[in-house]
This record gives sequence, C-alpha cells and structure tokens, in this order.
Amino acid sequence: MWPAERLRAERERRLRELLAAARQRSPWHRERLSQCEPDRITEHDLNEIPVMTKNDLMINFDSIVTGPALSLDLIESHLSKLTTDVYLLERYHAVESGGSSGRRGVFVYDWDAWTLCYLSLRRYSWRALSGYRAARRGPVVMAKIGAAHPVHISSAIGQTFASPDLAIHRFPMTIPMEEIVAGLNSLRPQVLEGYSSALYQLAHEARASRLRIAPALISAISEPLLPEIRAGLQETWKAVVLNVWGASEAGGCAASCGNGPGMHLTDDLLLIEPVDAAGRPVPAGVRAAKVYLTNLYNLTLPLIRYEITDEVTLLDEPCACGSQHRRIEDIRGRHEDGFVYPDGRSVHPYVFGSALAGERNVVEYQVRQTRRGVSVAVVCQGELDLEQLRLKVSAALTALAIHEPEVQITRVERLPRLASGKLKRFVPLPDAGDPEGTG
Repeated sequence: MWPAERLRAERERRLRELLAAARQRSPWHRERLSQCEPDRITEHDLNEIPVMTKNDLMINFDSIVTGPALSLDLIESHLSKLTTDVYLLERYHAVESGGSSGRRGVFVYDWDAWTLCYLSLRRYSWRALSGYRAARRGPVVMAKIGAAHPVHISSAIGQTFASPDLAIHRFPMTIPMEEIVAGLNSLRPQVLEGYSSALYQLAHEARASRLRIAPALISAISEPLLPEIRAGLQETWKAVVLNVWGASEAGGCAASCGNGPGMHLTDDLLLIEPVDAAGRPVPAGVRAAKVYLTNLYNLTLPLIRYEITDEVTLLDEPCACGSQHRRIEDIRGRHEDGFVYPDGRSVHPYVFGSALAGERNVVEYQVRQTRRGVSVAVVCQGELDLEQLRLKVSAALTALAIHEPEVQITRVERLPRLASGKLKRFVPLPDAGDPEGTG
C-alpha cells in the first residue's frame, strides 16, 4: 500500500499533467487557466482555480472536450442509438448522468481512462474477494441489479470488461421483482451488487423465504446506503457489505473496504475537496454541503474543480485495513434533495429517513414535498400502522418548527423509478419558494 506522501505526490503529478493538457487542448480551459502555472502548482493552490459546474460543461462542451473529432452533437447521437455498450469512433465510451437532481450531463472517456474508471469502481470488491476466489474452482458468480441501458455508467462499464474469474449476470430494475427473485434463486450468486433500494427489497424477500441465496459479498451502488439498509442486509445475510460512491463524472469516487466504517476516497486518481455552501473548505467531522471534484485521469474531458452536490463528511482516524487513502462517512445524499418550504424553513431529507428507518415492514418509500408538509408512499411487507407512522413523521416536522404540518402516508404496491431504474426517494416541490405551489 502506498503511504500518504506517495499518494500526495501521485496526485500532484497527475494534476500537473491534467492542467497542462487542458490548457493546451481545450479553448475553454485555456482561458480559465490562463493564470495557472501547471509545472509549479500543488493541490494546496487549487482554490486559485475557478469552480466548474455542470452548466459550464454542457454549455461549453465542444470547447472543453479535447478529442479532436468529438462534439456534443456526435456524442448525443451516439448515446441515442445505444442498445448495448459500443465504442464511439473505435476509441471512446460515452455515458450520461440521470439528471434526477438537476441538469442532465454527458461524459466521455478514452480507452485508458475508461480502464482506470473500471478499476476505480472494482478495486475494493476484488480485494474483499481475493481469499474467497483462491479457495474456489471456477469463476465467482455475481448478480447485478440495476440499470440495463448502456448510457448509464454502471451498465456500460460492466459490459465493456470481462474476466474469467467473474461471471456477471444482470437483472434490470425494469423487470418485476418476482422475476428477479426467481432468477437469483436459480443462479445462487456469491456476490450481490445493485442499487441500495433494490438490495433492501431483496432482503425483505429473503426474510419472507421467497429468496433463497447466501451471498458472501454485497456491494451497494448508485444510491445512498442508508443505515437501515446496511443493517437490514447484514442481519439478513451475515455477509460483508461494501458501499460504493460512484459518479458518471469520475467512476469510483470512494468505496468501503469491509474492515471498518466509512469509505476510502479514490485519492490516487481524483482530487476531492469537501466545502460548505459558500465554497469554503470544511474540516474532518463536519458535513460538507458539496464537493469540488478534479478527475486526474480523464484528459479527454477535463473536469477541474467540478461541483457535485453530494454531502460528505471526512473522517480523520486511520482505517484498520492500513490504507492511507482518506476516508469519508457513508454518503447520505445530495443537498438539493432537501425540502424548502414557502416560509423559508428547510428540512434535510434524512429527517424523514430517520422517522421511517425503524419500520421493519417498510420495504421502500418515496417522500414528496407538499406546500404544507409531505405525501409519503410506502411499499410494505406485512402489517404497518399508517396512522402511527403519520404521527411520527408529523412530530419530526413539528420539531423543526413546521407549524401544523400536513402529512399523508399511503401504502402502494410499487414506486415509480427513473429510466435508469434508480429510485428518486425525495421529491421537492418544483418551486418551493412559490406560495402558490401545490403538492
């Protein structure tokens, strides 16, 4: 394992290479970085570089991307025709972000960067499985429950790469849960990977004796691994549970190692700056409002101090695994998932998560903000006292000085999902500051 100083030196080397390439090949970055001296900069000088947003990227895409034949129109046309993972111009891979929390984004990698993207997502799961693989004959069998369409990074990257040691079977979230359960019972995978909300549903299926598998490793991807989901997975299967924070912009941003709490940042391939709402650095132990991400390895689409609104909290104590990569607490979600009411009062989404987390028979839920409260849809397995749950959520809002909140709890058979299969768990009002807004 690399010591912290070597990791810092590697980041600095990659940072200088990235800045030099961006200034040379990207007109947009050339102007933005005109005062920057790539051969002298250190990561402590990053605050001298302006922040980059998704709007900046999408508006100026053609002057940011460095591949000479690439353009936004070409990439969009390529994405619109995909039915399986296919090279663009025999060299590139393109993906999109879902846009569930704002503007949709488009991202492109060349072959070398795409390979590093894959490794950044897989490194800790491979490490956790190393002893298990050595004791087996034949490949480890993985079941992956998530996006089916290759415009999504978790689907595309899994279709590009193959290994004789790992047999991956995919189950899209767009098929009925009954079909997924039947397929898993037939497959009997040793590794279970998928959206956190899907894994939680499967844990309920196992407790109801409909799902009969015994995975040795479970990996949660693409959605926050909430504490109640982690606890439910561990209680059901007694397996190692890993958490992966991934992004279309950078692949694996962080992952847990299975040896202690929290997740290791991808400190050799990315620079991640946790900051408050005003963009000021936050210390360990303080939850950041967002992060500025610099992808150090993708020179085709330079993302330098790129704003992502995931809320992270740095941990400063060392991990038992010995890795010197910095650690963060499990990701809890994005800042824009919060609810702001017409009188200006704000409620973090996990106020609702905390109220709902202790309900064993709640398989999944979706909270929609209304003008004076919330409307909660729950998928249940077994009995649930909806009135008691309503009072619990109402009390949580009242404690935050929301006067006489209106709370509705409805039991449903299934929840609507995005095209990627992800669950949009918290849905704010389109314009929460508009007193005429309706729920």
